[in-house]
Amino acid sequence: MSDWLEHSVQVEVEAPIDFVWSLWSDLEQMPKWMKWIDSVKISPEDPDISIWKLSTGGLDFSWKSRILKVIPNQIIQWESIDGLPNQGAIRFYDRHSSSIVKLSVSYAIPGIIGKIMDNLFLGRAVESTIQADLERFREYALKR
Repeated sequence: MSDWLEHSVQVEVEAPIDFVWSLWSDLEQMPKWMKWIDSVKISPEDPDISIWKLSTGGLDFSWKSRILKVIPNQIIQWESIDGLPNQGAIRFYDRHSSSIVKLSVSYAIPGIIGKIMDNLFLGRAVESTIQADLERFREYALKR
């Protein structure tokens, strides 16, 4: 049995929406700004399927995700189809001279991890990490 945790974080990036979109929508680049993501590979058979590898605190997870919805410059929505259960969306809001990037993610905590760690503590750690990931994304975008 698993517990589901959900988080939403956002950041403002001082760059046009089409530029921000182009960086984020290249999924294989995500390890450059996402601390726990070791790799993302797009399936050669289906561009809507990606294989993810995550590593943190000596724990390694992998999963396959399917893109459910894409509206350019607005949203990328996904769900896992194998491995670590997760789902979410990244949304983009055009502020003309800047862009808001909002990441919402939910994931299942395997029972064994829930017994080892307090879910509240784990949730705070994940939320602060993904907020820091978005901050790193902003810095990455501004350097380009």
